Amino acid sequence: MFPGFLIEFIIVLIVIGLLLWVVQQIPIDQAIKNIIRVVVIVAIAIWLIYMLAGFFLPVGGWPHR
Repeated sequence: MFPGFLIEFIIVLIVIGLLLWVVQQIPIDQAIKNIIRVVVIVAIAIWLIYMLAGFFLPVGGWPHR
């Protein structure tokens, strides 16, 4: 079966995709839509880096030498 983090990743991407689609359907100024899109994409990038860092680094954080 799939690992838990992979299922979480897929679900989050589906929800974010739906959120971006809903924002595109709202009749507001295009500049506001672009700002919302950029904020969401940056937040997803930060979340993805956090997830990958937690996956590849040991539980205690960076290794101490």
